[in-house]
Amino acid sequence: MKPSPKLLSPDNHALVLIDFEGQMAFATKSISMNELRNNVAVICGASKIFNVPTIVTTVAEESFSGPVFPEIEEVYPMATSGYIDRTTMNTWEDEAAYKVIVATQKQKLVFAGLWTGVCIVGPALSALEENYDVYVITDACGDVSDEAHERAIQRMIHAGVKPMTSIQYILELQRDWARQETYVAVTDLMKKYGGSYGLGIHYAHNMIKH
Repeated sequence: MKPSPKLLSPDNHALVLIDFEGQMAFATKSISMNELRNNVAVICGASKIFNVPTIVTTVAEESFSGPVFPEIEEVYPMATSGYIDRTTMNTWEDEAAYKVIVATQKQKLVFAGLWTGVCIVGPALSALEENYDVYVITDACGDVSDEAHERAIQRMIHAGVKPMTSIQYILELQRDWARQETYVAVTDLMKKYGGSYGLGIHYAHNMIKH
């Protein structure tokens, strides 16, 4: 009864968050900004709850793109997390970012960021070439149009990238509701950012009291 090694677990992967910055978000049209921010909050919170190695990288933060989303700063403050700022569009081509990712010693890499067709395609395909097992959280990515986002996702899937969603990510890490050490933190996060699913949890927790 062993789970598939193709599933993500808290200790078998690293999460890489790329260019969640204002200037990138302003032009993102493939997903509403409210939905994107909620999904980013879910994956950030999940990685923190489960102690997943998480790299936050930006592009031209001070000169063009601006600060990271508040949802990231809240969970991974710049002062303690040390974001990696780049000039390269492809994170994989930045020496500092590459070294930090490789140093996690995780064979599975999970990517999310803006924009899908540039800042996610580049490192995802590059990591595949170095024999990493690559996942992309598709609803925590966005691009300048639906077409740009969808073609990027198709291109990556054809190359071997595994797509998933933000709630799928956190539930795959929890896996078993009997894991009490993370149960409360996970359900609290879902109540706050999980949309209708979170409301369902809130409803159930309150109705059980009656």
